[in-house]
Amino acid sequence: KRRSRARCGGGAAVPGDGGGRQPDYDMVHYGHSNQLRQARAMGDYLIVGVHTDEEIAKHKGPPVFTQEERYKMVQAIKWVDEIAPGAPYVTTLETLDKYSCDFCVHGDDITLTIDGKDTYEEVKTAGRYRECKRTQGVSTTDLVGRMLLMTKAHHSNIDEDLDYRKHTDNFGKGPKGHSPWTGVSQFLQTSQKIIQFASGKEPQPGDTIIYVAGAFDLFHVGHVDFLEKVHQLAEKPYIIAGLHFDQEVNRYKGKNYPIMNIHERTLSVLACRYVSEVVIGAPYAVTADLLDHFRVTLVCHGMTEVVPDKDGSDPYEEPKQRGIFQLVDSGSNLTTDLIVQRIIKNRLEFEARNQKKEAKELAVLEAMRRLEEEKH
Repeated sequence: KRRSRARCGGGAAVPGDGGGRQPDYDMVHYGHSNQLRQARAMGDYLIVGVHTDEEIAKHKGPPVFTQEERYKMVQAIKWVDEIAPGAPYVTTLETLDKYSCDFCVHGDDITLTIDGKDTYEEVKTAGRYRECKRTQGVSTTDLVGRMLLMTKAHHSNIDEDLDYRKHTDNFGKGPKGHSPWTGVSQFLQTSQKIIQFASGKEPQPGDTIIYVAGAFDLFHVGHVDFLEKVHQLAEKPYIIAGLHFDQEVNRYKGKNYPIMNIHERTLSVLACRYVSEVVIGAPYAVTADLLDHFRVTLVCHGMTEVVPDKDGSDPYEEPKQRGIFQLVDSGSNLTTDLIVQRIIKNRLEFEARNQKKEAKELAVLEAMRRLEEEKH
């Protein structure tokens, strides 16, 4: 078997350090999941190395998520066969051999240590390195900007506003020049991307069809814990996740929520191993039509507050009347709000580190350009 190993940098599901694009806050988003999907397709078995808090703090600064949270988050991505806890920051041949891996995989961007060295130099020289394409239109830098500036320009039907343009200047650019791996670009959803992420499996006879609904914003460990508990409720679970449109989420969450728009949230949830299908733009009220159409046998909701529908009614009235509604305690108190608070707390540190990293990237780019000129 060809065991392809993607080193997981920054603690989230990120193959490698990712240079300036690398999440300082070890946030998992569909861009990281997409890299893991590509890495898995290159081999037969994917092992993802996840760094300890100590290793991240040494090279990047204190992580927002604990290593235990990161281990769980990475393991929940459906293309991951195994995680390697406490993976070293620099990937060596010794590490690959330890896990019987033929090669390692990283995105097509620069990955540097604290002193500006290529973290993959040794495995590249040995010919045991592969690259996958980065996902256009998503970066942790951009997501952090959305949280900090409280704009709604990222919602799926709102034009970009002046505040958002200012944010792209503040978060996407260093003092001199612009690195292609750090910054903000627009995510363009395609049917092909959804197909790549979707399981493509229809419910089978004997499956318990379970429906859950929500924003699933900044898909995180709290969501994973909930979906895992729901998954354990049946012998053959088929979980359908209903995702509310941006405007609906904004109605019941307020502020600039959702941080990720409907297209981004769709891919994030589809990447989870516990989810079989996603309803894009599900109705807020769980209606008789929806339950009958999908032949739902159980409807679950977490312990978070259920906000009434626009007319004041209970959105779960129908499944409750049918006796198929169940509250599920995930045991986690992590919410999107708490994540945003962790990010804001470290805002200044994030901005300073982001500029330093971009300066390092630009220096490497300049050196590469000079080498090319010398060759010619």
